Amino acid sequence: MSAPILVTGGTGTLGKLVTPLLREAGHPVRVLSRRGGRSAPGVEHVTADLLGGEGVDAAVRGVEIVLHLAGGPKGDDQATRNLVRAAGRAGVRHLVHISVIGADRVPLAWLRTKRDAEQAIAESGVPWTTLRAAQFHDLVLTVAAKMAKSPVVPVPGGLRFQPVDAREVAARLVELALGAPAGLVPDLAGPTVYGMDELIRGYLGAVGKRRLLLPVRLPGKAGRAYRNGDNLALGGATTGSRTWEAFLAERLLQRVTAR
Repeated sequence: MSAPILVTGGTGTLGKLVTPLLREAGHPVRVLSRRGGRSAPGVEHVTADLLGGEGVDAAVRGVEIVLHLAGGPKGDDQATRNLVRAAGRAGVRHLVHISVIGADRVPLAWLRTKRDAEQAIAESGVPWTTLRAAQFHDLVLTVAAKMAKSPVVPVPGGLRFQPVDAREVAARLVELALGAPAGLVPDLAGPTVYGMDELIRGYLGAVGKRRLLLPVRLPGKAGRAYRNGDNLALGGATTGSRTWEAFLAERLLQRVTAR
């Protein structure tokens, strides 16, 4: 049997999509998470704390390929440093990392940790590939649903997104993981750029709600970066095919059929 492919964050949105794709390609998978899970044929669950470092060496032992999908609101840089040190000791031959478009351009603390995580991987000595992706449709949906709970929805003017379908990101990551290390590859974003107001209106129309949208201005350097489109894909990026509208229609249908 071939060596397992380690997937960090394997119980998250992206990890749950990547794991079955790797299995379909005939590869055993080792899923790393903080809480573990139930193993199945070809899928082994292990528990480790990337941020603290506990259990990481054991998780990478005997692994040749690592897909680093774990992430959070803070600490991604330190977690990644712990992972790459363990990967170096274990002789991992390919480390694939998911990052965020604009990590090197938008001055937010969260994105700085993403940038520093990218740097840790690039300087690790382990052969690597990093893919920067746009925000997933799932995240935009969560944000829109929360914002729409208020009768008046503040909408930052000039804030634009290019959301991408998580399934398309998962497929691209598996393709990269099974190929040769490629360094920083072209960004992956959705096919359309939307203003935040368009995303909110799309959500409201899909669920049959009405809300008053109140334009507001994002202050500071971060606001300027977003107005400049520093979070959007640059020329040469890869674009997915699934639109925000198609995603919303699919989710709405799922909710109706689940009733």
